[in-house]
Amino acid sequence: PKPGIKFFEGTWASALAQARKENKLVFLDAHTVWCRSCKLMKIRTFKDPAVAKFFNRNFINVEMDMERGEGKALSKKLDIRAYPTLFFINGKEQVIKKKIGYLDADSCLHFGKSVVLIK
Repeated sequence: PKPGIKFFEGTWASALAQARKENKLVFLDAHTVWCRSCKLMKIRTFKDPAVAKFFNRNFINVEMDMERGEGKALSKKLDIRAYPTLFFINGKEQVIKKKIGYLDADSCLHFGKSVVLIK
Protein backbone atom coordinates (compact mmCIF):
# COMPACT_ATOMS: atom_id res chain seq x y z
CA PRO A 1 0.00 0.00 0.00
CA LYS A 2 1.08 3.59 -0.68
CA PRO A 3 2.17 5.58 2.35
CA GLY A 4 0.06 8.47 3.47
CA ILE A 5 -3.56 9.31 4.09
CA LYS A 6 -5.90 6.85 2.42
CA PHE A 7 -8.62 8.79 0.65
CA PHE A 8 -12.16 7.47 0.27
CA GLU A 9 -13.16 6.28 -3.18
CA GLY A 10 -16.76 7.11 -3.99
CA THR A 11 -19.33 9.86 -3.97
CA TRP A 12 -19.68 12.62 -1.39
CA ALA A 13 -23.02 11.12 -0.28
CA SER A 14 -21.43 7.70 0.25
CA ALA A 15 -18.57 9.28 2.25
CA LEU A 16 -21.14 10.96 4.53
CA ALA A 17 -23.02 7.66 4.87
CA GLN A 18 -19.76 5.89 5.79
CA ALA A 19 -19.05 8.59 8.39
CA ARG A 20 -22.48 8.06 9.95
CA LYS A 21 -22.05 4.29 9.92
CA GLU A 22 -18.62 4.42 11.58
CA ASN A 23 -19.47 7.41 13.82
CA LYS A 24 -16.53 9.37 12.41
CA LEU A 25 -16.05 12.82 10.95
CA VAL A 26 -15.20 13.37 7.31
CA PHE A 27 -11.89 15.11 6.68
CA LEU A 28 -12.31 17.00 3.40
CA ASP A 29 -9.28 18.26 1.51
CA ALA A 30 -10.90 20.83 -0.80
CA HIS A 31 -8.37 21.63 -3.51
CA THR A 32 -7.88 22.58 -7.16
CA VAL A 33 -5.39 21.37 -9.77
CA TRP A 34 -3.68 24.78 -10.03
CA CYS A 35 -3.18 25.30 -6.27
CA ARG A 36 0.52 25.05 -5.38
CA SER A 37 -0.05 24.78 -1.61
CA CYS A 38 -2.55 21.97 -2.23
CA LYS A 39 0.09 20.03 -4.18
CA LEU A 40 2.66 20.57 -1.41
CA MET A 41 0.25 19.25 1.21
CA LYS A 42 -0.43 16.20 -0.93
CA ILE A 43 3.26 15.31 -1.31
CA ARG A 44 4.47 16.43 2.14
CA THR A 45 1.81 16.71 4.84
CA PHE A 46 -0.50 13.88 3.74
CA LYS A 47 2.45 11.48 3.27
CA ASP A 48 3.77 12.09 6.79
CA PRO A 49 3.55 8.77 8.71
CA ALA A 50 2.15 10.32 11.93
CA VAL A 51 -0.48 12.34 10.03
CA ALA A 52 -1.45 9.34 7.89
CA LYS A 53 -1.77 7.00 10.88
CA PHE A 54 -3.92 9.43 12.87
CA PHE A 55 -6.18 10.48 9.99
CA ASN A 56 -6.63 6.93 8.66
CA ARG A 57 -7.66 5.72 12.11
CA ASN A 58 -9.99 8.60 13.04
CA PHE A 59 -11.63 10.00 9.91
CA ILE A 60 -13.24 9.23 6.58
CA ASN A 61 -10.76 11.10 4.37
CA VAL A 62 -11.96 12.71 1.16
CA GLU A 63 -9.96 14.73 -1.36
CA MET A 64 -11.93 16.69 -3.90
CA ASP A 65 -11.13 18.98 -6.80
CA MET A 66 -13.60 21.80 -6.18
CA GLU A 67 -13.72 22.84 -9.84
CA ARG A 68 -14.79 19.45 -11.23
CA GLY A 69 -17.71 17.06 -10.83
CA GLU A 70 -19.32 17.05 -7.39
CA GLY A 71 -16.77 19.59 -6.21
CA LYS A 72 -18.48 22.48 -8.02
CA ALA A 73 -21.76 22.21 -6.12
CA LEU A 74 -20.05 21.37 -2.82
CA SER A 75 -17.75 24.37 -3.19
CA LYS A 76 -20.81 26.64 -3.43
CA LYS A 77 -22.58 24.90 -0.55
CA LEU A 78 -19.52 25.23 1.71
CA ASP A 79 -18.78 28.77 0.45
CA ILE A 80 -15.13 28.05 -0.28
CA ARG A 81 -13.12 31.16 -1.14
CA ALA A 82 -9.49 29.96 -1.02
CA TYR A 83 -7.45 26.80 -1.45
CA PRO A 84 -6.65 24.58 0.16
CA THR A 85 -9.57 24.65 2.59
CA LEU A 86 -9.57 21.75 5.01
CA PHE A 87 -12.81 20.71 6.68
CA PHE A 88 -14.06 18.38 9.35
CA ILE A 89 -17.70 17.62 8.58
CA ASN A 90 -20.07 15.29 10.38
CA GLY A 91 -22.34 12.70 8.76
CA LYS A 92 -25.18 15.24 8.65
CA GLU A 93 -22.99 17.49 6.50
CA GLN A 94 -22.47 20.06 9.25
CA VAL A 95 -19.06 21.76 9.32
CA ILE A 96 -17.40 21.12 12.67
CA LYS A 97 -14.17 22.95 11.95
CA LYS A 98 -12.31 24.37 8.96
CA LYS A 99 -8.92 25.82 8.18
CA ILE A 100 -7.74 27.68 5.11
CA GLY A 101 -4.23 27.39 3.72
CA TYR A 102 -1.18 25.16 3.84
CA LEU A 103 -0.57 23.10 6.97
CA ASP A 104 2.68 21.29 7.67
CA ALA A 105 2.54 17.85 9.27
CA ASP A 106 2.62 19.11 12.88
CA SER A 107 -0.10 21.70 12.28
CA CYS A 108 -2.26 19.19 10.41
CA LEU A 109 -1.93 16.66 13.23
CA HIS A 110 -2.81 19.34 15.79
CA PHE A 111 -5.87 20.32 13.69
CA GLY A 112 -6.98 16.67 13.51
CA LYS A 113 -6.51 16.09 17.23
CA SER A 114 -8.48 19.25 18.04
CA VAL A 115 -11.67 17.80 16.51
CA VAL A 116 -11.31 14.31 17.95
CA LEU A 117 -11.66 15.99 21.35
CA ILE A 118 -14.86 17.79 20.24
CA LYS A 119 -16.57 14.65 18.99
